[in-house]
Amino acid sequence: MHACSASCLCCRAAGRGSIVLLETNYSEPRRGKQGAQACSVLNSEQEARSVPLFRVIVAITGASGAIYGWRLLERLRRPGVETHLLVTPAGARTLELETGRRMAELKPLASYHYPIHDIGARLASGSYPINAMVIAPCSIRTMSAIAAGISSNLLLRAADVTLKERRKLILLVRESPLHLGHLRTMVALTEMGAIIAPPVPAFYHRPQTVLEVVDYTVDRVLDLLGLPAAEARRWDP
Repeated sequence: MHACSASCLCCRAAGRGSIVLLETNYSEPRRGKQGAQACSVLNSEQEARSVPLFRVIVAITGASGAIYGWRLLERLRRPGVETHLLVTPAGARTLELETGRRMAELKPLASYHYPIHDIGARLASGSYPINAMVIAPCSIRTMSAIAAGISSNLLLRAADVTLKERRKLILLVRESPLHLGHLRTMVALTEMGAIIAPPVPAFYHRPQTVLEVVDYTVDRVLDLLGLPAAEARRWDP
């Protein structure tokens, strides 16, 4: 399912400077000035299509901290980045309880969004090129299901695909305190290649608002994705 938004790359291209082919029948070789122009336009289109996109799945589960997923989507709205949104029913409920915002406000922040039970969507296949997946926040239930290889919905299947394809999987596990079973599950996931990144705040930059606390964690996630933000607050005494 395609959700058109200001960050949707295909819609943005259609609205400004999209390439229009001069002719649609290329069965005959082109000659002269018109042929050269047609060739030039085709080459430009091929170059535009060859520009790699960074595709990242952003998933929100029912753990407290839905603002992390929301803010990550906002910060990923940049050229060359394509976001794919997955939200569990519990995640949607927590989002509304904690922020007063609904799914109708969240979906436009992503390039694409998918029903959580659409197990046949392209994200369920390793043949679809995705660079990374971030679950923000990640509930203990979701973390445990991923570790056990359970793929009962699209989010879990996408996470399983991310691991099997040796792609980057980042879990913002939001739970405290942790019992031994939680810790062992984190070890198992780390051994599988996942990155456990609890949203632990820092205070050396003297945050004045909740959003500044949230952005500290989001900045660390962007670093892990290889998409560092120029405005990130970093330790530099």
